[in-house]
Amino acid sequence: MSSSKKINNAFSIFVLVTLCIFNASKGGAAPIAKQRNKQEVQNIERITVTGSHIAQSNSTHLLTRVSDDIIGQSAYASLSDILIDEVVQINEGVSHLNSQNSTHNSGLSTVDLRGLGLNRTLTLIDGRRVVSNSYSGELVGLSTIPKGMIKNIEIITGGASAAYGSGAISGVVNIITKQSKDDTTINLTVGESVAGGAREIAFNADTGLQYSNQQGQLLLSATYIEHFGLDYWDRSRAQQQDDWRYDPKRMCNTMLTALYDPKQQSAYRCMRDIDQNDWTSLSDALPGGVFNESSSFKPNSGFWYDEQTLRNNWQEEVHGLHFNQYSLLQLPSQQLNLAIKNEFDFKSGKQAYFQLHYSKNDSQNIKSPENEDECDLVITYNAHTQQFGSDCIGAIPYTNPYIPPAIKESANSQDIKWDRLFQEVGAVTNDNSRATLRTWAGLNGIMWDNWQWDASLGFGQFTQQQIRYNELNVAHVTNALNAHKLPDGSIECIDEDARKAGCTPINLFGENAISPAAASYIRANPKLTTRLSQITLSATLSGELINLPSGPLLSAFGIDYRRDSQNVSTNVPQGGVTFNYIPNFSGDVTSYEVFMEASVPLLKDKRFAQQLSLSVAARAADYSWSNMGLIQSYNLGFNFTPTTHYTAKFNWAKAMRAPTITELMSPIRGDYNAFQDLCNGVTATSTLMGHDNCRKETSISDVIKKEGIFHDRNNSYSPNLGNPELTEETADSFAVELQVEPESIANMTINASYYRISIRDVITSLSHQNIMNRCYKTDTPFDPKNPFCQAIKRDSEGQIIELQQRLVNANQLFTQGYDAAIHYTHTLNRLGQLRFKLNWNHVIEHALISEHINGRVTEIHEGYLNHHIFADTGKASLLWQYDKWQVSWHTQFKSGITRNKQVSENWLGFMQDNSKQCALLSDTCIDNPEPLWGNDLPSYTTHSLQLSYRQKLQGATLRLSGNVKNLFNNNGPFIIGGNGNFHSAYGGGRGRFVSLGAQITF
Repeated sequence: MSSSKKINNAFSIFVLVTLCIFNASKGGAAPIAKQRNKQEVQNIERITVTGSHIAQSNSTHLLTRVSDDIIGQSAYASLSDILIDEVVQINEGVSHLNSQNSTHNSGLSTVDLRGLGLNRTLTLIDGRRVVSNSYSGELVGLSTIPKGMIKNIEIITGGASAAYGSGAISGVVNIITKQSKDDTTINLTVGESVAGGAREIAFNADTGLQYSNQQGQLLLSATYIEHFGLDYWDRSRAQQQDDWRYDPKRMCNTMLTALYDPKQQSAYRCMRDIDQNDWTSLSDALPGGVFNESSSFKPNSGFWYDEQTLRNNWQEEVHGLHFNQYSLLQLPSQQLNLAIKNEFDFKSGKQAYFQLHYSKNDSQNIKSPENEDECDLVITYNAHTQQFGSDCIGAIPYTNPYIPPAIKESANSQDIKWDRLFQEVGAVTNDNSRATLRTWAGLNGIMWDNWQWDASLGFGQFTQQQIRYNELNVAHVTNALNAHKLPDGSIECIDEDARKAGCTPINLFGENAISPAAASYIRANPKLTTRLSQITLSATLSGELINLPSGPLLSAFGIDYRRDSQNVSTNVPQGGVTFNYIPNFSGDVTSYEVFMEASVPLLKDKRFAQQLSLSVAARAADYSWSNMGLIQSYNLGFNFTPTTHYTAKFNWAKAMRAPTITELMSPIRGDYNAFQDLCNGVTATSTLMGHDNCRKETSISDVIKKEGIFHDRNNSYSPNLGNPELTEETADSFAVELQVEPESIANMTINASYYRISIRDVITSLSHQNIMNRCYKTDTPFDPKNPFCQAIKRDSEGQIIELQQRLVNANQLFTQGYDAAIHYTHTLNRLGQLRFKLNWNHVIEHALISEHINGRVTEIHEGYLNHHIFADTGKASLLWQYDKWQVSWHTQFKSGITRNKQVSENWLGFMQDNSKQCALLSDTCIDNPEPLWGNDLPSYTTHSLQLSYRQKLQGATLRLSGNVKNLFNNNGPFIIGGNGNFHSAYGGGRGRFVSLGAQITF
């Protein structure tokens, strides 16, 4: 067996010693344990505890709990919105507020713990792994679970792979379902933004019953939620045009205008010299078309159609179209969730359990009609040669019979350049439908008086059908433009094969000029189908291993088996349409895992040590990908209570994330991204770093011999692909927490904790520049077999024709910070009760550390909006409860943040250059350079009010509730380049949101 397959010595010793103790103690448990009532033990052991397979109250993990009461009374319908609203450690993941531009994940609903990435937050149901809702990774959609089924949600931050396996790096979100219910609850909530739009309707119904003399408990739950969306026309801010730049020559903030300045050769004006009404940001994608455009800014720059009228005075920032009108601020979606849970207690003490969840989630993103010009590149794929290529529609041939005389005369026998919105084909519509089925069944019981065993089988299946309506088949458009006029005056496509395939000539000149037949011929409706399935087998044995002087040593042992499979297919396997190219591929992975846990009481009822316990856990996983070997995870924790009022926790974990099927097995996915060849400008004597190795490329050397210098003219083709040689990501997490219950202040709890998470071998794709650096800018001799050199393919003239961005294990991701919480309850005698809560998160550091040729480079993330990491996030609430009434006030805070790091760094460079010019007394010196506008964003605070009233009726209880979120309508700062000039971190334009709810239980 290879060394990679050998279990770590510490792990081996730990497991073997524990098993020996277990075998020795099977018949020698303390008498007090033997006398314990079996049913009591069984009930205790069935408690779900996040972070452990042992039922214990002294977990060493940092844990936050969200109750079903908070979920039920929230103003928001989406579970992810509720968690982001309630838990300061949670960052937004994918949601209906930020997935408008995603082709695959639109309609998905996830969260991101500590901002470390969606794939590093593991979502569980009752401590169980379930099938993913995306081929992008293990992303469990929170919109797939009926809200009425939820008892509470427990969130632990920090590594938990020893308990749950791959993916639990930044933490775990564990959705715990209700165990029993003997009544029926119906809940209806309706909410909408006061400014209009963003309407939500949520309907929940759940019922429970007991049968067979209360041995069986059956729970049924259903949820229907509909988001009606929010669009451009709902918000005046979204309709504000803006195209901002900082001008290093004038050292001022500029906005694009319709006022072209010949002296500056620019239509960008300093903002100090204009007002907001002068800002523009228009597009040349007109329904009637723009032809032979010579400039994007100057007046009289080409022909255009004003509806059906041809004009020759085109100016984009005067006559163009504000393309943002086609961007939704919030996606509309519908979700239906159904669930059945059944448990049956046999008289023998065994229990059988079963759950079945079904979810249907649909979203529809109606975008603009396709916007094309003469050569927007699309990806093509030749299945016979297995080679990718590119295609574009091309200019309108000069011989095209539809060309108006005025345009033809000005064209000077040249083909016609064009830009056009294909309105006649219809709006591009991304229709995304997800169906999820999850089920599991198992049996548990008691053996040896105080040991509980559990065995279960699970199955999950996820199917996603994504149809992208009204895209264009590029080859068909090209064929349709290559037309000629017959002697009888009719017009037909020139290519005979195209005519046989139904080619209909296309007229691009003027609105509604494309005939229905031509629109039908060029229209493409690509479909992408994703199927994921998961089978799990699990067996666990937990109980009291031995009775120590300080109490029982509790332990758990288990095995897990999991098989995940995936299939992605499309109806356009050869590409050639105006849509992201995704290849057909499939794959599967199997894992076999063993784990053990122990909770060891070290001290109890001692002076200055009321309780001291040790928690240890270990897991070994063997994946079917042989190159990864045996993956190991560990957890070590202490829980120390010196006196009644103080508790300290310590937790260290080594966690891991195995690569996903897509990351390992995805074939080349063609894509184009602009980059500059590092070898540009190489001559026979050039001395820049890397040029020596560039000259060792035979094709470049040949060009230098002929022309003396190599000039870069690459085709920008840069496909993405998986990597079967990937290994697991590994994280070390450390946390320490102090909990104080002041003796002088009853009913107050104060928590303060510090955390640190460091992830190495991060799975990522390197930048184009980094790949070229690792090939050419090295101290070692040039080696064509270097994997980074193999990613670069050149033609006979030395030009890069393909630069593969393969996934690799390369970087380190790091974060540290602290959390603080205060909970206080005060009784007002006859006036009810007050409850105060404060939760705060401060990020000390959040960074990506990467290795470059010149050493390690640290990219700071905290304090930058483009990385979604706020340095400080806080929430405070004050709740008053009196008899049937409950009133609460909530305040949320996010610290000031910088919009974009690169913009800040560029501006600092401009300032340094200007200072140098001023020191030289240069004429280019600007005496009073402007600070950046719109990049340093202020802190953000919102307030909310919640009111509820309960009334007992005959045989029922009625609860009425009302919520006003964001009471003072704070939409956050104006975001340059934001979706509608908003940002999802500030509500995405939702603003003040009011909801009303009614719930009846009987």
